[in-house]
Amino acid sequence: MYQRYPSGSNTDPVKDRPPVPASVLNAVKCMYTGAAVSAIEIIISLTTIGGLRSAIHTAYPRDSAAQVHTLEIEGVAGLVISGLLGVGLWVLMARLNLSGRNWARIAASVLFGINTLELLATFTRPSTLLGVVFAVVLWIVGLGAIVFLWRRESSEFFQPR
Repeated sequence: MYQRYPSGSNTDPVKDRPPVPASVLNAVKCMYTGAAVSAIEIIISLTTIGGLRSAIHTAYPRDSAAQVHTLEIEGVAGLVISGLLGVGLWVLMARLNLSGRNWARIAASVLFGINTLELLATFTRPSTLLGVVFAVVLWIVGLGAIVFLWRRESSEFFQPR
């Protein structure tokens, strides 16, 4: 006796999904804002290299010019790489959270925790005032996204169907 393999449920998961609540939309807006701020931070970092050199020289006055230059290059490269990675993660998290993936909400929360540690580290290493301001702004934007993601109406949206 031949029996066909069941093709699955007759429900469409896209149609069964509730509309995206305003809190999730606000979180996604915060995430896109974070991506924009990260992109601007990369540009500003490249234009304020001289300020970074001064901050390094102030923090390490006994270092030679070559050592200061090496630290400057490492600092700028780190800022550019982490900035590009940040832009990509902000956009990825925005898209995944908008699609209702609960694991993405958890991942965004973990990334916010890492961002908090980076913010604290910013105060312990040489950096420009503008670099500190951008780090604080990014942290505030991330805090807004996390608060919106964990509101009650957001939690209902992320529940499995």
